[in-house]
Order: sequence, then C-alpha cells, then structure tokens
Amino acid sequence: MSCRQWRWRVATTQREMDDAARIRWSVFGGELGLLSGKASPSRREVTCFDTLDTTLHVNVYAGSEAVATVRLLLPNAEVAANAGGMVGLDMEQRLDLSGLFGPERVFAEPSRFCVLPQWRRSEALAWLQAGLYAESRRRGVTHWLGSANLETDSHEDARLSSQVAASKGWVSPHWRVAVPHPWQVSSQPRSPFYTAAERAQAEQGKLEGLRLPKAPLLFAKKLGARFIAEPLYDAYFDWFTLPLVVTLDEMPAATLARFQALDPSVRPAV
Repeated sequence: MSCRQWRWRVATTQREMDDAARIRWSVFGGELGLLSGKASPSRREVTCFDTLDTTLHVNVYAGSEAVATVRLLLPNAEVAANAGGMVGLDMEQRLDLSGLFGPERVFAEPSRFCVLPQWRRSEALAWLQAGLYAESRRRGVTHWLGSANLETDSHEDARLSSQVAASKGWVSPHWRVAVPHPWQVSSQPRSPFYTAAERAQAEQGKLEGLRLPKAPLLFAKKLGARFIAEPLYDAYFDWFTLPLVVTLDEMPAATLARFQALDPSVRPAV
C-alpha cells in the first residue's frame, strides 16, 4: 500500500480521524471560506455521518504528513430507518434515489474530497482515488453515488455547467433523478463561475469551448462518472453540485492502470 514516500490508509485511530477533519476544515473553511457561519474553535469539519461504523475515511500521507482525505459512506440500516430511506446514504435526505438501487448494486457515497493546496500538483489526488477504489472493491461496492462541486452559488451558472457537461455526452443514459427547487439561493450570487461573455456565448447555443469546474471535469474524464440530475443546491456549503454515479466496472482502463502503477494491490473485480 505504500512506496518510498506516499501511502494511503483507512483511518482507524483518533489521530487519523483528526487528520481527516483538519484537512477538511483547512480546505472548506480556510481556503474556500464556506464554513464562516459554523463556529468551530478546534478548526475541524465534522458531521453526524463521520462517526458511524459504516463510514470510512481514506487519508493520504506524504511521509508522515497527512495531505488529502475523502469520506466514504456505506449503506447504514439505522440511518435508513430513521430518515425513511432505502439504504441510509446522506444524499437520500435530499433526493429520491429509489430508482437507482437494485439487488446486484451496492452503492456507497464518496464525499469531502480534499487535497491541501500545496499538494495539488503532486500525486496526492491519484493516491487518494486509488485508495478509495481499492477499499471500495474490497468491501463489494459496485457504484459510487456522489456530487461534483460546481464552484458557484449561482443557479444560472450551475445550470450552464450542467448543459456543458451534457454537450460532452456525460449524462447517464440509464438514470435520471429530480432535484428540489433551490429556494434558499440568494438572488445576488457571491461566487459566479462564468463571465458575462461566456453566458452570452451560451445564449447563442455555442457551448463548445466553455469551461467546466474542475470537479465534474475530473470525475467524468478520469473516473467515468455520469451525471444523473440537474444541479443540486447544498445548503450546508452554500454552493451547487452536480449529482453523479460512477460504475466501478466501467472505470476507464487508463485510470485503473494508473492506480495499479501506484499500488500493485489495486485490482478490478473479477
């Protein structure tokens, strides 16, 4: 699971759990300023899902330094019973996902992807994805259900990003999920993504060449993600995301080869 410097591991100790929470606060609170209304003198980002026995935190270390983390929610019967869902994932609280689930599908929900800024040009993200993939396979997961950050609280810009993704053929041909109307969104967005010139280009039907936020671009190209809904407003972070599904059996071959080059123990399901 390790090379001379890099390693990934599932957090099993208090210190490793703390590494995950601190990285999350550093990115979401310090860098992006998305947690200003949520007091946390300890500078840790934690929710009620973090301590469930079905929740995994995959951390990446460069030497002894924790540099990246991702949370993986596995099905939880207690959450499903309390929230009235089918499998007990966080996204079930906001979306009707019943049409996705099936007898041979094991869904898990990766979220809180975080890489510290100074490590983003390194191999940290590749190690994080490799660890997430390997641990998901080990636990029998067949699909990831997630949501890609659209880097904006503008409904207009979020919808335009969704249109650009669709123009690239990245919408799922199998599943479609309805999202609630984002009534909480401010009429004056603080974080637009597109320029006025880009919006004017889109109004003329010219989507080719328009930018996409990093997350949906990365998930679609590197992980084979397909989008399953219109933009979803996340009130916790006050931004829009784009719901998606990754079928692990359809992970791009180049990505799997990259994972295996980093960690020879990474293998697709037989």
